[in-house]
Amino acid sequence: MTQAQTEQPRSQTQIEEELVERVLASFAECEDPRLRLVMQRLVVHLHDFIRDVRLSEQEWNSAIEFLTAVGHITDDRRQEFVLLSDTLGASMQTIAVNNEAYKNATEATVFGPFFVDDAPEIELGGDIAGGAVGQPAWVEGSVTDTEGVPIPGARIEVWECDEDGFYDVQYDDGRMAGRAHLHSDDLGNYRFWGLTPVPYPIPHDGPVGRMLQAVGRSPVRAAHLHFMVTAPGYRTLVTHIFVDGDPQLEIGESVFGVKDSLITRFEEHSPGTATPDGRDIGEQSWSRARFDIVLTPAET
Repeated sequence: MTQAQTEQPRSQTQIEEELVERVLASFAECEDPRLRLVMQRLVVHLHDFIRDVRLSEQEWNSAIEFLTAVGHITDDRRQEFVLLSDTLGASMQTIAVNNEAYKNATEATVFGPFFVDDAPEIELGGDIAGGAVGQPAWVEGSVTDTEGVPIPGARIEVWECDEDGFYDVQYDDGRMAGRAHLHSDDLGNYRFWGLTPVPYPIPHDGPVGRMLQAVGRSPVRAAHLHFMVTAPGYRTLVTHIFVDGDPQLEIGESVFGVKDSLITRFEEHSPGTATPDGRDIGEQSWSRARFDIVLTPAET
């Protein structure tokens, strides 16, 4: 019981506690024990919050209006509820709970709202840009288990924004760019061309953006490249790599997704420098990064 709750007259406290007990009892006949537990604990924490801050009816109505607005702006191209979860740290906390550290396995981070299921497949060494504009980046690495044994045939989904900070799904022309999937080779290695990641703001023209502005928080995410890696017998890994030296890493990240182990050096190369695969990229600078992926066994 918090100080705000103890400051209430005993008669008022008793009314509030009796209500909590009646709501909890309403779930007693739920046949699914997990669902019953989740709903009852939700009730306890929700009522504790209301009682702790002595929430006003106006504030509760504002919260309902806010969540309604989040629902209205959500569609098949924009997931405002994911943004809300991310900016409250709920996404990262769920990831922390469900992805306990295991040996030297690669750490997981937020999924984000911009993944799509039908990204094209590219060959090893192919280009995920698909017309997206930005500085070319050669990304390579390996996929192994925690003992260093290569994992051939792992499916690697990658996606990122363009140099203007927009994902393909944020455009209205139906483009598919800045995303693809590929598979690790027989030695567990992978390689592809992408774009050097840049910082960008999460969509902040909706209710989540207004919330961030109201509390004085920046909507900007640190520069990153998304990965989702799957292989039979291993836990699905959803993660990013972040750009070493990105000033946003020091300023702070809007969705709390940065982990030190995921900060990766993107080595700059001047125009005319030979590329790893001999690709002619003209008079452009380019970068190179290595990210070795270590998967956790499905059962640990």
